[in-house]
Amino acid sequence: MFRKKIGIDLGTTTTLVYVPKKGIIINEPSVVAISLIDKKVLAVGNEAKEMIGRTPDSIIAHRPLKDGVIADYRTTESMLRYFINKALSGVKLFRPEVMISVPAGITSTERRAVIGATLASGAKAAYIIKQPLAAAIGAEIPIGSASGHMIVELGGGTTEIAVISLGGIVTSNSVRIGGTRFDAAIMEHIKKKYGLAIGESSSETIKIKIGSALFLDEKDKMSTEIKGRDIISGLPRILKITSDDITEALQNELYGIISAIKSVLYNTPPELSADVMEKGMILSGGTSQLRNIDKLFTQTTGVPCYVADKPYLCVAKGTGIALENLDSYKRSILSTR
Repeated sequence: MFRKKIGIDLGTTTTLVYVPKKGIIINEPSVVAISLIDKKVLAVGNEAKEMIGRTPDSIIAHRPLKDGVIADYRTTESMLRYFINKALSGVKLFRPEVMISVPAGITSTERRAVIGATLASGAKAAYIIKQPLAAAIGAEIPIGSASGHMIVELGGGTTEIAVISLGGIVTSNSVRIGGTRFDAAIMEHIKKKYGLAIGESSSETIKIKIGSALFLDEKDKMSTEIKGRDIISGLPRILKITSDDITEALQNELYGIISAIKSVLYNTPPELSADVMEKGMILSGGTSQLRNIDKLFTQTTGVPCYVADKPYLCVAKGTGIALENLDSYKRSILSTR
């Protein structure tokens, strides 16, 4: 019998869709543009993201997920329907089985919302897997072994830290700090220090272009020009900033993540701690691509730190692999319906 399976990494900033034997087929922003006049969805994904900060009063372009969980149920349902239909290439003969990754700290109410939205968007069955487990599977960590493995999944809305052994999470922590909080911190810092207001997209671009978790040596420092609005005169202004500005802006957010990592290490049983010290912690998620974040974590915790191969794909890939091999990973799956 033909069964279509789809794995979805439903992220705060980006949604990735994995189809067995095809791999990642969709990688688009988790943004929906809606007409306020008739409540119709005008655009989803790439097209909707281009509208952020540029819409008239009658249109709103926003992210229906906040800190990794559903903030706007109906809009999330519309977005999921769009991605599922796109993954099926418009063929609606078969309702697919869908597995969605969720933060480890999700509540039962939030879990029901994800399952409900998935089924309402056209899925035949909905499965839930915790993001750290999905990331570990995607990073090719042997989660079923009787050995401790530590994963730090740095996403757009949350950072998920977990020590995994025998296919389950032994100890974990989830903090609502991620790429969007980094972007907001950069915007606020530039506004306070230089009196320049910049947008969300500009902040993200700066972070990617010259951002670093550690202050760089004089010879390695990077700089770029940014355009924004002077908050006193209200006129457009161009400003040159350096990588030090970004590092300074991110200190509080990075400290929040480091505290969460230390909390997990503190609560890890001694035998598994020894395994983690030997193997190191693996970083996944798009935010793990911030320069020197692995070095910062190694310096502050004393645990070796490595960034996974293609870290931004780990959760989506792991979600798809778990769905493809349900029997093998049934202990790791949080909930089914």
